[in-house]
Amino acid sequence: MTGDDLTVLHLDQFLPHPPATVWRALTEPELIARWLMPGDFRLEVGHRYTMRGVAMPATGFSGIVQAEVLAFTPERMLRLGWRDADPGGGAGVDWTVTWTLEPEGTGTRLFLAHEGFDPDDPLQRRAHTIMGGGWRSRVVPALADVLDRLTFPDDQRSLPDDLDADLAAGRPGHTKG
Repeated sequence: MTGDDLTVLHLDQFLPHPPATVWRALTEPELIARWLMPGDFRLEVGHRYTMRGVAMPATGFSGIVQAEVLAFTPERMLRLGWRDADPGGGAGVDWTVTWTLEPEGTGTRLFLAHEGFDPDDPLQRRAHTIMGGGWRSRVVPALADVLDRLTFPDDQRSLPDDLDADLAAGRPGHTKG
């Protein structure tokens, strides 16, 4: 997921869903809340909104993200600015999160670039490590589950036990939906 560059996290994930379905999950507020964090997202360049998660003092994260839609190309790319709502909280977070979608067969290759980590800041180094694992092991599986439920709404499968527990506990990146 990451290379030697401590300023960015990269993810490359195939999803067996068409780009239009993946785009919905990335841009519809009620779906975003199910796999990332609840917030008042609107697909409009310059729109500022707030997402709420769980504070992580060990990384300097207050639990509240002030976000802004920086750019988008429908069903291809979504770029967001993320800042911690408490800039004095220690981490000085000022990140850019870019989702890029590429059609691949009957599915979508989804790329994430999470940029702006300061490798000289111990809290941001820790955030880089924690978020690197979180995107891969928690957030993307939750996104995949939302996509599966959109594609197969009558599917009665449950989330993995540990993900259900995370959702119920309101851990970062997840809300019960």
